[in-house]
Amino acid sequence: MTLLQITSLLIVLAGAFGTINYLFLRLPSAIGILVVALLASFGIIITDWFFPALTVEEAIRAQVLEIEFSDALLEGMLGLLLFAGALHVKLCDLRREWVVVMLMATLGIALSTTIVGVGFSWLTGMPLMIALVFGSLISPTDPVAVLGVLREADLRKSLETKIAGESLFNDGVAYVVFLVLVGLAFPHGDAHGSGLAAAGQLFVQEALGGAALGLTLGWLTFRVMRRIDDYSLEVLITLGLAFGGYELAVWLHVSAPIMAVCAGLLIGDIGTKHGMSEETRRYVDAFWKLVDEILNAVLFLMIGFEVFAVAFDTSYLWSGFAAIALALFARLAAVSVPVLMLKPFRDFSQGVIPIMTWGGLKGGISVALALSLPDGEWKPLILTATYIVVIFSIIVQGLTVAGLAERLGRAPELR
Repeated sequence: MTLLQITSLLIVLAGAFGTINYLFLRLPSAIGILVVALLASFGIIITDWFFPALTVEEAIRAQVLEIEFSDALLEGMLGLLLFAGALHVKLCDLRREWVVVMLMATLGIALSTTIVGVGFSWLTGMPLMIALVFGSLISPTDPVAVLGVLREADLRKSLETKIAGESLFNDGVAYVVFLVLVGLAFPHGDAHGSGLAAAGQLFVQEALGGAALGLTLGWLTFRVMRRIDDYSLEVLITLGLAFGGYELAVWLHVSAPIMAVCAGLLIGDIGTKHGMSEETRRYVDAFWKLVDEILNAVLFLMIGFEVFAVAFDTSYLWSGFAAIALALFARLAAVSVPVLMLKPFRDFSQGVIPIMTWGGLKGGISVALALSLPDGEWKPLILTATYIVVIFSIIVQGLTVAGLAERLGRAPELR
C-alpha cells in the first residue's frame, strides 16, 4: 500500500470507529476508538483461529507491520502532537508549578526508570541494562494520552496544567534517557558510541540542544508573526514551525520532542499575547485543537491495531501483568518523592499524590519506543509487557481518573 492509501484507510477507520463509539459505547472519544479497534482486532484473531484457511490475521499483520508505527509516531505525528499540546499550556500557569513539574520530569523519570528496571530484571532474569531500557520507555506519561483524557475528565485547570506540563517535559526527558540507555545496552547498534562519557555527552546535546533550538525557532517565528496580520498565513507559519523545526532537530541530532514542547510553549503564550490579532488567535487555537483531535484519534486507532505486532506468548503475559504493578509503583515514587521534598516549603492539598499517580497515563510513545528497539531475544517480552501496560493505563486508568478526582474532592490542587 502507498502512503496515501495507508493514510486514507486510517482516517476512514478512525471516523468509522469513532461513530460506533459515539452511537453505542459512549466512551471518551479517543479511548472509545481504541476499545473498538481492540475488539475488531481480537475478533479477527478469534475468527482466524476458528477458520485458519482464511489467513485474515496474517494478511492484516503484514499491513500493520508495513505502517511501521514507531517511525510514523516518532518521526511524523509526534512533533505535531507535542506542539499542539504545548500550545495550550500557558507559561504563566507553569511558572507557579515549575519546581514540581521539573522535579517530576527529571528526578521522577530517574526514579521510575530505576525502579521498573531493577524490578523487571529481578522478575524476568533480563540483563539489568536492558531492563533499564524498558524502565525508561515505560516511565513517561504520554502527553497525547494524558491531554486527551483530561479534556474528557473536566479536571480543574490548575491540576490539569500540572499533569499536562509534567507529561510534556517528562516525555522529552524520558526519550533522551531512552536513547542514552539504548546506546549503553546495544553499543554496536548505536551510532552515538558507548560508554558513560558518550552517554553524558548525548544527554546534554539532546536535552539542552533541543530546548535551545525550540526557544530560538519559537522566538524567530514570533518576531515574524508580529509583522503579519493574516490568519491563514500565520496558521501556515505555525504548521511550518512544528514540521520544519522537528525535522531540523532530528537532522541536528538534538531532542525533537523537547524542541516541539519549547517552541509550542513560547508561541502559545508570548506569541498569542503579543504576536497575533484576536482573529488570528481564534483560528490558530481552533486549527491546532482540530489537528490534535484528529491525530489523537488516528494514534489510538493505531495502538489498538498494534496488537497484531505483539507476540502474545503465554509465558510473557504474567510478566506483562507484573509490569503494570511495577509501573504504578514507579509512578507513585516519581510523584510522591518530589512532593515530599517540597512539603517543608509549601503546602499540598490532600489527594495530590493519588490523583497525579493514577492520572499519569502511558501511551503510544512507549509502544513506539519498544518497537524501535534492535531485534534480540528480549524484545518480544519488552514489547508484550509495554503493550499490556499501555492498554491497562489508557482504558482502566483513563476511564476512572475522573471518578477518582470526584471522590477526592474534584481534582485536588497543589497550592
